[in-house]
This record gives sequence, C-alpha cells and structure tokens, in this order.
Amino acid sequence: IKSLHEGWTDEIMTILDSTPPESVEQRDLYDRYPEVLRGWTDGNVCLMGDAVHAMMPNLGQGGCQAIEDAYVLTEALAATKSTEKLEDALNEYYRKRIVRVSIVQFLSRLASDLIINAFDTPWSPHDDLGKSWKSYLTFFWKPFLQFVIFPLQFAYLYSYYPSGSMKEVSAELAEKWKEVHFQSAEEAFDRVKIDGQTVGAPSFFQKSEMPATVLQAKKDDNDE
Repeated sequence: IKSLHEGWTDEIMTILDSTPPESVEQRDLYDRYPEVLRGWTDGNVCLMGDAVHAMMPNLGQGGCQAIEDAYVLTEALAATKSTEKLEDALNEYYRKRIVRVSIVQFLSRLASDLIINAFDTPWSPHDDLGKSWKSYLTFFWKPFLQFVIFPLQFAYLYSYYPSGSMKEVSAELAEKWKEVHFQSAEEAFDRVKIDGQTVGAPSFFQKSEMPATVLQAKKDDNDE
C-alpha cells in the first residue's frame, strides 16, 4: 500500500505505518449487465435497486437509481385498481426503467474502467508525480472532461425529476442555509470578542502521540 502512495506527505506514511497489516481488507466490486433480454418481474414479484441493476460506485448512482425505481414502482402500483392487473403494472415499471438504468450502468462502468485503466496522476510541471504516458494522457484530457464530458454526463444523471423542476426548491434551501450559517458565524465571532480566541484541539497526529491519561485530562477540562 505504501508503494501506491509514494511521494505523498509524511503524515500519510505515518498513518500507513500505524495501520496493522491484518486490518487491511480487499473488497471487490461487482456490477451486472443490463437485463434487456428479460424482465425484472416474475408474476406478482419484481426486483429493484442493486438486486437487478448493480453498478460500479464511481458516479454514486446505485442508491439514486434504487430511489427512482421506488418512485416509478409506486406510481405503477397506485394506478392499479385490481390484483388482476398487478402483473401488467410491474411489467410497465420495468419498461419505464430499463433504458435509463442501462445507460447509467454503462456510464458507471465506463467511469470505473477509465479511472482504473486509462487515467493516472496528471502530469504537472510543479512535481515529479505524473511521468507515465497515462499521466500525460490525463493532463491533456482534463479540459475536455471538465468542459464537455462531465457537464453532459451529470446533466443526464440529474435530469430525472418526475415531480417537476427542483430549481426553486434548491434556491430556497440555499438561501435558508446561507442565513443559518451567517447567524452561527456571527455568534461564533461574538463569543470570540467576549471570551477571546482559544487554542484549537490537538491534531490527529498530536493525539496519536499523547498518552491516554493526557487525552482524558484534556477531555475533563473541556467538560468543565
């Protein structure tokens, strides 16, 4: 593992040196090919989420697609007025979801393959970390990825809002939290004016060098 982090800061090496080898685990990732040749249903039973369209985690879409599944499935079931039509409703849920889910599966697999097999630490004139052909490729691809590929990719991923545009809701939430954070910041500044600036807590690395008794004593002082 240390060889993978060659050239990183000393703090990273300290963490790796302090990590027992037996605590390091390898967790493999698996996805599925899109189920375009068979449905997700069997009679009155259907699958959703990772159970039927597991995908690589690089776009953070596994849980998102499961939520979309649940929304479409709820709509289909809510519109079903008799148990005789239940199987048709489940098949309709599959038909509405299969195209979008397959595209997201493909994008997730593509992102994973590119990160692992094609890209590396970008070349930079300021250090010697990126010297492989992949580093130069990554460097020259960065503008195209940033201004073309990523905007198109995320525009598609976030284009699904069945209840209508969320633009106004997002703006309202942003304004609300801006006000909340401003108030909390002002309160913090006021406390500093009255109590003075206190010394921050010890860093992670300072704590690792302290005996347990010292840490407990500091905790007790803070509690008081």
